[in-house]
Amino acid sequence: MKVYAQSDIGKARESNQDAYRAGEIGLQTAYAVVCDGMGGVAGGQIAGRLCADTVAERILTGYRKGMSYSSVKNLLMTAIEDANTAVLTRAQTDELPGMGTTVVAALVEEGSAVIAHVGDSRIYRFGENEFKQLTKDHSVVQYLVDTGKITPEMARTHPDRNIITRAVGVGKYVEVQLDNTELRKGEVLLLCTDGLTGCVEDEEISRIVRETPIEKVCETLVNAANDAGGKDNITAVLITEGE
Repeated sequence: MKVYAQSDIGKARESNQDAYRAGEIGLQTAYAVVCDGMGGVAGGQIAGRLCADTVAERILTGYRKGMSYSSVKNLLMTAIEDANTAVLTRAQTDELPGMGTTVVAALVEEGSAVIAHVGDSRIYRFGENEFKQLTKDHSVVQYLVDTGKITPEMARTHPDRNIITRAVGVGKYVEVQLDNTELRKGEVLLLCTDGLTGCVEDEEISRIVRETPIEKVCETLVNAANDAGGKDNITAVLITEGE
């Protein structure tokens, strides 16, 4: 199990409000957490980092090898709920209204991955002959696509494309989307913020993952987003089962 990561401020922001925590837990397990903060320079930075820190800390202290799917699911859900409370409390304490963050998280053990998300950061799975987005954005434009009001192509340039319908830290309760997937030898999970997906088409992301040495993929993805304008902070984290 290997983990690779890269985060960049991009070309248009004053600070990097993205945050990630990731690593290996022994030889057969890895985790990753990626957040995209919102609420201004100060609020966004605080929210993203606090959420990433809280979720990672809960994973590292709560995970035990051989946990059942339901136990891992509960661990991730509780971790994000705790992060929601932490961000909401900090926003009230520091008087930072509107502070919040997206989150995507994955815990992978011996070919089985449990994933969780809130907002429009994403998780993809790449295999030799497969490329699949595992998360569905909690966003206004995704709702419009789902209800047939706009096409996926229209969503990329829609004026409301940056409005999300769920976030961590904006209310007392947070609804966490949970799922599971396999991760076979040679396959890759990519966790990323919309600073990547908003600038680089899925097909180009897939090409980079397939054709780039694994240790250079995150750097290459970040460079591609910057080459396309770097309109937002950019974060990419890879988890791979290896060859």
